[in-house]
Amino acid sequence: MANFRTHFGVASVGGLLVSQAGWQASLYGLWQACAIAGLIAFGGILPDIDADNSRAVRLIFQILALIAVVMTVMVFQHRVTPAMLFAACGGAYLGVRYVASAVFARFTVHRGLWHSLLAAALSGLGATAASFTLLDQPASLAWLHGLALTLGFLIHLTLDELYSVDLTGARLKRSFGTALKPFDWHAPGSTLMLILTSVHLFAWLPSFSVLRDVLVQSLTLWR
Repeated sequence: MANFRTHFGVASVGGLLVSQAGWQASLYGLWQACAIAGLIAFGGILPDIDADNSRAVRLIFQILALIAVVMTVMVFQHRVTPAMLFAACGGAYLGVRYVASAVFARFTVHRGLWHSLLAAALSGLGATAASFTLLDQPASLAWLHGLALTLGFLIHLTLDELYSVDLTGARLKRSFGTALKPFDWHAPGSTLMLILTSVHLFAWLPSFSVLRDVLVQSLTLWR
């Protein structure tokens, strides 16, 4: 399978190309172009959140912990005292960096449910909901954030499948088909949980008509 450097490198290049195209087409400004590129690059390593004790999983939870701190500040800065805000930020960081990572290590297996199209969709919906509801971003921009993370996620899954093909020996490796799968057939309970979580996110998403318009605009960039 592709290693960390390959996943991150390809997704980063893809993020730069996509974000620059959108910026030049005036879909968003320079700072948002940087955010789009960053989300695609992050999505490029996100499926390896289930790879215990790997370089990727440490980086993923470090980034997620920092994001949790930023969101905590944005949500509570005008609602609590500075001391309580500091404590909340510390709790958010420790909870995501150590508690959440330990939970993932305990209940996930590499190339399992988090290497699937369902996980890619859930990640994109989660990013969209967080951008729109917590960060108060415009609907179109929130959908772009979700699409960027999903694109990076799909780049990772595609690379894993490509590296499962042994061209020199003209054969398929045992790992072929374990990345670009709809969901994990061997974990129906976890699959159902992800589906229910995705449906639950609908209440925090912007209008799907905005998503349609964003997709139409985005597709015109590549004509």
